[in-house]
Amino acid sequence: MRPNIESLIPEPNIPPEDSEDAIARDVAAIGRISSVPAMLKIICGSTGMGFAAVARVTAGTWTACAVQDNIQFGLEAGGRLDVNTTLCMEARSAREPVVFDNASEDPLYRDHHTPRIYNIKAYISVPIILPEGGYFGNLCAIDPQPRRVSDEHTVTMFKVFAELIGIQLESEARQQATESELMDARTTAQLREQFIAVLGHDLRNPLNTVGIMAELLEQSDPVDHARIAKRLKSATRRMSRLIDDVLDFARGRMGQGLGMTMVRVTDLDSALHDVVAELRAAHPSREIREAIAVVRPVYCDRGRLQQMLSNLLANGLTHGAHDLPVGVDVHVDGEHLVMAVSNRGEPIAPENLDKVFHPYWRPASERPRRGLGLGLYICMQIVKAHAGHLQVTSSAEEGTRFTARIPVEPEA
Repeated sequence: MRPNIESLIPEPNIPPEDSEDAIARDVAAIGRISSVPAMLKIICGSTGMGFAAVARVTAGTWTACAVQDNIQFGLEAGGRLDVNTTLCMEARSAREPVVFDNASEDPLYRDHHTPRIYNIKAYISVPIILPEGGYFGNLCAIDPQPRRVSDEHTVTMFKVFAELIGIQLESEARQQATESELMDARTTAQLREQFIAVLGHDLRNPLNTVGIMAELLEQSDPVDHARIAKRLKSATRRMSRLIDDVLDFARGRMGQGLGMTMVRVTDLDSALHDVVAELRAAHPSREIREAIAVVRPVYCDRGRLQQMLSNLLANGLTHGAHDLPVGVDVHVDGEHLVMAVSNRGEPIAPENLDKVFHPYWRPASERPRRGLGLGLYICMQIVKAHAGHLQVTSSAEEGTRFTARIPVEPEA
């Protein structure tokens, strides 16, 4: 299928970005993005391309960070090519996709050395650009047979996946940079525990959405790709926001308070509907009954209220009876926004009602669960930052209900 890849790699003249440590760091960063393997499988499955990869590309190196190889091309994660034998340099220079369905018939690439060296007919490469504008590499795919990859739906799918990867890479870099600023010898162990707990709790919902949407994209008709891609982008943006929330939480634990951006929000209805849709997609077998009617602007932090509803709803889905619905009720009562989430099932013992808002608390009788019990604690901190109140009631007859009340307007 291909020539000896190792023979195509020249002796390196190593700048800092091409050092072994820098390359290994970026390969590992892609390896930590759990959705990348699913993306590559979707690419191969939906286009018929035999090989797909996320490549780290600099002026001097081309390194595979993740691969899906259905044609025994022979390149694995960490494997390298001579960047000058690839077409990723063209995509890197122009920051635009390079695509052809059949090299032998393409006026631009029929005489190009890359299709000849690697014996390929179909090719697509889309740049991975970080949100702050930096260039990471390319999302690319090849096949020895002609394939239809230049159509709008396929190129859009590649662009969306490349954007998702870029967002994840920058979020991780930002998290690591902030950790370095915040942590010292006395707080490292405590903050690491808190980071793991909040990430494990809050990121699970949008990650589930990404996984489900990826499966739908793999099975769907191309006309549905744009709708599914929009949901994927929405879930990934929420993951990025949640990572920022983790860092704010760490600052709060160090005495700096929970970060808030208070403005008059006019589309809170839509924002909270999006949260319910996200959780509904992540739990397709569960029934969620929503009644959201916010009829006036609310002075609040929009993202924090989304986070609070996500945490409360996820808690209801986790602890409520699986064969009974979870209810979401959001409305304005006088001068207060009321947000309530209710579920049926085993009630919370009266002596534990106040404890559920404590960080890391779990009842002794509860079976082991993922996460360390920070979701409701974060909800309480968000409500307090809005000068509101959060309470819980629970009984076998009425079920469990968490109710938050926050002022619609700022205090005078």
